[in-house]
Amino acid sequence: MSDIEWLGETDEAVVWDGCPRIQTVIPAVVAAVVILAGAALVAVQVNQPLFALVGVLGVVAPVWSYLQVVNTRYVVTTEALYKKTGILSRNVRRVSLDRIQNSMLSQDITGSLFGYGTISAEAAGGGAIRFEKVNDPHEVRGEIDRHLDRDEIPGTVEQWTAVLEEVRALRAAVE
Repeated sequence: MSDIEWLGETDEAVVWDGCPRIQTVIPAVVAAVVILAGAALVAVQVNQPLFALVGVLGVVAPVWSYLQVVNTRYVVTTEALYKKTGILSRNVRRVSLDRIQNSMLSQDITGSLFGYGTISAEAAGGGAIRFEKVNDPHEVRGEIDRHLDRDEIPGTVEQWTAVLEEVRALRAAVE
């Protein structure tokens, strides 16, 4: 699907990869605009240009938020789920599909309206992995569920019916 150099040499096939929606930066941008406007207003009212410098520091929040979004990557392969994060360093979390016991999809009101959500997967032995604010979360969860290695019950319905009849006969004989 795409080049995922941090995944390394592996025979796993990439089924899906994505990242958080870039629109998740909007609240930080709004906060920065409010801080800049407030600092400029105070600087003019008090006649202290130092307050304008405080407003410039408000720009740090949206820049940091943007860097977090563009440096986060989610990958679903045929063998595992991966989450790569980090701005100044790189952290890669891997959870094998055979360890996943439960997956959950959650959407708030805006996520339902605009088609994004969070997928959480719980792993055996503790631990979990979250794909936060991804587009088309139903599709992503479907891909995860399709590749989970769930053991099916061996045998056919007829074979299990025969086992049930045999157990009932043994129970009747014992009683």
